[in-house]
Amino acid sequence: MTRPVTTLELELAPADSQRLASLCGPFDDNLKQLERRLGVEINYHNQHFQIVGPKAVAGAVGQMLQRLYLETQPVRGQSVPDLTPEQVHLAIKEAHVLEQGESPQEGYQYGKEVVIKTKRGLIKPRTPNQAQYVAHILSHDITFGVGPAGTGKTYLAVAAAVDALERQEIRRILLTRPAVEAGEKLGFLPGDLSQKVDPYLRPLYDALFEMLGFERVEKLIERNVIEVAPLAYMRGRTLNDAFIILDESQNTTVEQMKMFLTRIGFNSKAVITGDITQIDLPRNAKSGLRHAIEVLSGVEGLSFDFFRAEDVVRHPVVARIVRAYEAFEDKQKRAVQPAEDKPV
Repeated sequence: MTRPVTTLELELAPADSQRLASLCGPFDDNLKQLERRLGVEINYHNQHFQIVGPKAVAGAVGQMLQRLYLETQPVRGQSVPDLTPEQVHLAIKEAHVLEQGESPQEGYQYGKEVVIKTKRGLIKPRTPNQAQYVAHILSHDITFGVGPAGTGKTYLAVAAAVDALERQEIRRILLTRPAVEAGEKLGFLPGDLSQKVDPYLRPLYDALFEMLGFERVEKLIERNVIEVAPLAYMRGRTLNDAFIILDESQNTTVEQMKMFLTRIGFNSKAVITGDITQIDLPRNAKSGLRHAIEVLSGVEGLSFDFFRAEDVVRHPVVARIVRAYEAFEDKQKRAVQPAEDKPV
């Protein structure tokens, strides 16, 4: 049974040929992405658009075009910004959530109450799980974000830290992650300790540069307002008035995780992110993240947020890759299930 097709007429205002060109993209690539992903046909002449497709989808596409057109508005006399394929992809993710009728848990105003403000603009969650995650960061002392790559765990945590620093709720940001991953030892890398460690911390630097700008990040690092260090540097310290982010926490040992969690002082927040499907520890070592989920799930003041493939905000093929791995791992678990546990 096919869904009835409707034609939606839409006029974008104010009329601006440069903003229209940015919205459509080179050779109308942005519109073609919408057509291909959502199964609609989009025609336009100047600012007048015609969307042909199932009624609910056509309406969602119309709302998307209006929101994307707003994003082409120049800021403070600057030139019209180019609308990127990534922005179109994220708009589709939002529309997909709305179309499916999903909503975050009660008390979390998806995309509204949990918007994070930085110097480079507003950063808002794209999925209900992301909205809940950000809300928990704002309301809890320690937040765990667990899930596959590309779900925004680290990026949103850094954004929340920058927001807290800008509002002077904290005095410094501390970013850390285990220094040794995937069986590689730092001693085999060239350079001094800083040069050895920097490649492992690059995703954290990149998020900071995007939100604050390169020059300001460099100045804040010089003044120790922002500190980026390997996890081993946390031992023996008590961190007050700080926002601390532990990234790639699946590669901590149980002892390292306990050490980190007990470093947190007064007026401090901590966010621990990781993906328990990508553990690079030796086979005989238990992941500190896995252990923390088992031991701390009922502790007051802590929150645990678990992301799924549906929360991936990278290229759409990434979500399909994550689902494929999840299905394969589930199949393997069922195959090795003890005979007495198998249903008769």
